[in-house]
Amino acid sequence: MKIIATIVVVILMFSCKTIPTVKSPSLVGQPPEDTTVFVVDNEPSNESIATFLTEYLKIKYKDRDFSKFIYVSIKHQKLYLIEKDSVRFKFPISSAKLGVGNVQNSMKTPIGLHTIKHKYGDDVPLAGLFKSRVYTGNVSPIYAQKIKSPTDDVTTRIMWLQGEEPGINKGRNIDSYKRYIYIHGTSEEGYIGEPASHGCIRMKNTDVLNLYEVVDEGTPVLILKY
Repeated sequence: MKIIATIVVVILMFSCKTIPTVKSPSLVGQPPEDTTVFVVDNEPSNESIATFLTEYLKIKYKDRDFSKFIYVSIKHQKLYLIEKDSVRFKFPISSAKLGVGNVQNSMKTPIGLHTIKHKYGDDVPLAGLFKSRVYTGNVSPIYAQKIKSPTDDVTTRIMWLQGEEPGINKGRNIDSYKRYIYIHGTSEEGYIGEPASHGCIRMKNTDVLNLYEVVDEGTPVLILKY
């Protein structure tokens, strides 16, 4: 009952209406003035997020260490690094354009508990372009406007996620690791703040670099719709 009550409180806390807000200029060009991202008018405070999620995780996954973990909110299009019951970093992200889902080839972002299985990108320059997790030696242009790259560029750093919940995000046809679900940089920074990826969690290049430096392989990653 305590687990159910905690889940209900978390859902109520994160269920909010979205409103548009104008993006600020970034690296290449100026975004159009009507460009919007999806934010909420009453997004929970950092303290509320850290407190509720830390308690929730300790109750649901008693055998795991959550002194440091990543939380990804699909509703808010945000990634939080929570350490010792406090939000250390908060970054805007872009999850799947098609929404959430754990099925193979769905091009949706999987939910549930994950861990960082592998990290790639030590010493790769900002906006360095990867192919199959190998640095190509090239640097990608970064677009602040809503411009689609000819390819789904993976840039700067990669954190490859492994699902930790059998039947949800681990196992046959629903395996996040086998789906190659990453947290990674992107050339399409103009879309950060709204769903636009093919399933991965995209970040701005400077943000993913900063996150990469302070997390290790094995760090838990909780992805929720709220």
